[in-house]
Amino acid sequence: MFLVTVPAGFPSPADDYLEGNLDLNRHLIHHPAATFFVRVRGDSMVGAGIHSGDLLIVDRAVKATHNSIVIAVVNGDVTVKRYCLESCRDRKQRISLVPDNPEYPTIHIDEAMDFEVWGVVIGAYHFLHQQP
Repeated sequence: MFLVTVPAGFPSPADDYLEGNLDLNRHLIHHPAATFFVRVRGDSMVGAGIHSGDLLIVDRAVKATHNSIVIAVVNGDVTVKRYCLESCRDRKQRISLVPDNPEYPTIHIDEAMDFEVWGVVIGAYHFLHQQP
């Protein structure tokens, strides 16, 4: 990893600023035993900057809170959506999984559904060039 920022204009000799090796685990993963990666397929979260082909960093040790982006399983289907809580009249909290693309429907979770949050998305890597 280099100590200096990279100019987007003219090239700069950066060898004089070499800081050391970059360990992405040290910078991105806070709970190694509880962290996994998933690749996105689809465009339901483009409004959140998550595109098809992106690599998501998911932490199972982080508790899902209102507006977290989560990996969830609903009736056996895995999805990435925004975790939303709303209070109901009976003082219970209702969970909804909300896409960040208006072309997709919100999933309202009820007691009859098999539902589990696998983890909270803590980061996303967007590939500029898709791998073959």
